Amino acid sequence: MTDFASLLVADRGQKARPIHLVDEDSFDGWVKTRPAEDRTLLESNRFDGKAAFAGVILPRGNDFEIVAAVANVEALTPWCLAKLPELLPHGTYRLAEGSPRKAALGWLLAQHHFDAFRSKDEQEHGARVLLSDEPAAIEPTVRLADATALVRDLVNTPALQLGPAELEQAIRDQLSGVGADIRVTSGNDLHDGYPLIAAVGGAATPERAPRLVEAEWGNPDHPRIAIVGKGVCFDSGGLDIKSASGMRIMKKDMGGAAHALALAWLVAVSHLPVRLHLLIPAVENAVSGNSVRPGDIVKSRKGLQVEIDNTDAEGRLILADSLAKAGEGEPELIVDFATLTGAARVALGPDLPALFVSDDALASEIETCAKVVEDPVWRMPLWDPYDDMLKSDIADLANAANSPMAGAVVAAMFMKNFVPAGTPWAHLDTWAWRDSVKPGRPKGGEALGLRSVFEALRSRYPGP
Repeated sequence: MTDFASLLVADRGQKARPIHLVDEDSFDGWVKTRPAEDRTLLESNRFDGKAAFAGVILPRGNDFEIVAAVANVEALTPWCLAKLPELLPHGTYRLAEGSPRKAALGWLLAQHHFDAFRSKDEQEHGARVLLSDEPAAIEPTVRLADATALVRDLVNTPALQLGPAELEQAIRDQLSGVGADIRVTSGNDLHDGYPLIAAVGGAATPERAPRLVEAEWGNPDHPRIAIVGKGVCFDSGGLDIKSASGMRIMKKDMGGAAHALALAWLVAVSHLPVRLHLLIPAVENAVSGNSVRPGDIVKSRKGLQVEIDNTDAEGRLILADSLAKAGEGEPELIVDFATLTGAARVALGPDLPALFVSDDALASEIETCAKVVEDPVWRMPLWDPYDDMLKSDIADLANAANSPMAGAVVAAMFMKNFVPAGTPWAHLDTWAWRDSVKPGRPKGGEALGLRSVFEALRSRYPGP
């Protein structure tokens, strides 16, 4: 894990190279104050203050300064400094005017690399240290970077190295320092208590057997909240098998679990005054003689009989038993993350998690916080008439519809059946992946919706 704490430190007057930030409106006034050689260099680089430019190095004898363009110098974004670490040599830097504020997050994450499977000589990355004149903001920013990197690293890890057992160990490792109580349900206990989880994971080899991992943290007298994450460590589609191209990045189908774990860790290390219940069903959706079959009926933990219409709609099944268990603790709210449907991506693309919320006040909190931290989500409807799409001729309900329409909504409506009536519930159907490179955001695993939900929880339950 990248040591982000060493990359963002308090400004105590250390020697540091200055970074001048300009935008299109301020550039002309700023450039008039610069030495003639600076103006010549900027003109030769055709630098005009537009945000598309990463920056220009301005020589100062044996050292240098930097000028970088951002969209708005008065409103820095999390990613407006993320181009610079690629441009700059190792060393220490500070903004010439103002504070990095939330832009420090991109500075940190631009220096995170997933190197677990690269040779040692490729793993050497020198530090670009940014000074901050807001010491109180350093630790929360470092935590957000740590949580984001955790999601990225888990999602990027191949399924060969991250099966259900390894995901369980990752949960134990991440929460070992916060005093969480962890319990695991597997084997016959899983079959008896969580039959949908057992059915989905039943085709895997014994060493990749399914399990439900739970963690509890916090003062039992505090408000109880539940966080649930879909942990399908690899999704073949089951007997409704995916195509080769559809299977290619299905190592990321545990992205919901990665988000849930990262969020739970943030809640704990930030000491939010809650009683936290984390639930992660960890399975592999494999193909074997033990595979659940289309047309099979499995009785859920809640007691509802579910007809398996599509074995590739497995995420909602393992979440159903987990949501039912979460509800038994009578939490004040439930949040789940899942890489659930391609339909959400067709509707909203890769960058926007689909947000389904049963409570308007909670929805408003998440949407407001998403704008504050610039981690976008988009609310989608829990449309009750679509319950008809989940009707079964012989069971209480089916796990999928015969129609390709409204796939993300129908999936959320299925899960709603397992959430206690009246309990505020937020479901994020997230992609957990980035298909193309952006500054500070490499191709591969990505945290999408994590910061917005954490900010909503932090606002609802302010810590010390």
